[in-house]
Amino acid sequence: MDTDDTLASDLADCLDRLAAGDAAARDRILELTQARLRVLAHRLLHQFPQVRRWEETDDVLQNASLRLHRALAEVHPGSARDLLALAARQIHRELIDLARKHAGPRAYGGNHGTNVAPGEDRSFPRQHVELAATPDEGIDRWTAFHDAVSSLPAADREVFDCVWYMGCNQKTAARLLACSERTVKSRWRNARNALRAALDEETP
Repeated sequence: MDTDDTLASDLADCLDRLAAGDAAARDRILELTQARLRVLAHRLLHQFPQVRRWEETDDVLQNASLRLHRALAEVHPGSARDLLALAARQIHRELIDLARKHAGPRAYGGNHGTNVAPGEDRSFPRQHVELAATPDEGIDRWTAFHDAVSSLPAADREVFDCVWYMGCNQKTAARLLACSERTVKSRWRNARNALRAALDEETP
């Protein structure tokens, strides 16, 4: 049994315990998912340069883990893949909230004079003047993106969750979803086309 199979088996056991009312299962779930979620948090943090300037991967992971712990008190995922997709979404929500926190004229990031060229006004760097004057379109695009993902047909969304949110390759996704790689490729293509159409060809 390889690592992905072992993880899926262990998480399935935790989900059974969680459904039976064992609150301690939430802590075990966090232990099992930390390594995978740290890799995902690191990868996704690079898509938020303004957040990356002020936050470390472990900061994002810690807060996202707290979100997941709270979510599991109310939501009982039906499978390991549902759980991992839920966990990955907590990272995205944390990153979006951090991006909002560090955006705007009153945020610390908007008034800190680092990386300013000699001779420029260090009290308010030019890029932050522009940021203060216009909405953060990147955050809006991310929000629209996640809304569009949530609207995908269930089968396509499962594949998209596995490949994009969880970072699985298509072979692993096929095993987790109990379908062929050909089916995964087809659903992945359908999901990407649907997202392009929903977002007018603009994806984050």
